[in-house]
Amino acid sequence: MSQVKKYWDIKAMADGVADVFIYGEISAYKWEDSDITAIDFQNELLALGEIKTLNIYINSPGGSVFQGQAIYTMLKRHNAEKHVYVDGIAASIASLIAMAGDVVYMPANAMMMIHNPWGISMGDAHDMRKMADELDKIREAMIPAYLNKSGEKLTEEGLVDLLDAESWLTAQECFDYGLCDELLEEKQIAACVDSVQALQNYKNVPEQVLKSVVKRNAEGLDEQTRQDLIAESKSNIAEIKRQLEL
Repeated sequence: MSQVKKYWDIKAMADGVADVFIYGEISAYKWEDSDITAIDFQNELLALGEIKTLNIYINSPGGSVFQGQAIYTMLKRHNAEKHVYVDGIAASIASLIAMAGDVVYMPANAMMMIHNPWGISMGDAHDMRKMADELDKIREAMIPAYLNKSGEKLTEEGLVDLLDAESWLTAQECFDYGLCDELLEEKQIAACVDSVQALQNYKNVPEQVLKSVVKRNAEGLDEQTRQDLIAESKSNIAEIKRQLEL
C-alpha cells in the first residue's frame, strides 16, 4: 500500500520556534489525510507547549467556514509571534486564517481569494430566508478579521465589494489593501490540490491557478495528454460558471 502524503503538519523546531503547514482543505471531517480539522489543529498546537515564534505556511483552497474561523481564533490568541507565508494560494476561509499573522509574507506570484460565505439549504421560502440571514451573520463575523489586518488601507465598504465579487487578489493587491505586509520574490509553487475538484464552486478561478493545479495532475504525462487534460479542466470550469450564472 502506498503511503498517503500528509498535506498539513505542525513541527516543533529549535529555540522556541514551530512551523505550521496548512497544505490542504479545511474540513469538519477527516475524509482525506490532507484534510485539516480544528480539533486536530488544536491538539497539535497545544502539544507544542511554550513557543515564541510560529511560522505558518499556507497553500490551501479553503473549506469549512466554522473550522477555519476556529483555527484563526486559536492562532490569534496564541502568545507566539506569528509569521504567515502564503506559499501559493490562500483561498476562501484559508485567507481568513492568514489574517491571524502578525506579519504576512507573499511571493509575487502567490494569490489570495476572498468571497462571501456559502451554504446549502433545503425547504420552503422561510428556510431559504433563514439561511440567507445566517450567511449574512457569518459574513459580519468574518469582516473584522480582514479589517483589523488591513488597518486604514481598506474600508468596510471596499471589503464588502471585494467579497461580493469573489476576488482573486495578487500579492501586490493584497499588499495595497493591507492584507499582507511584505512581498517576496517569485517562487516555484506547487498545486495545493490534486485536481480541480476543490475549485469547482468558485466562479472566477484565474487561468494561472487552474494551470498550477493541472500541472500537478499532469506530471509524467506526454504533451498531448497534458494539453487534453488542460482543455478538459477549462471546459469543466466553464460549465460550472455557466451553471452558477443560471
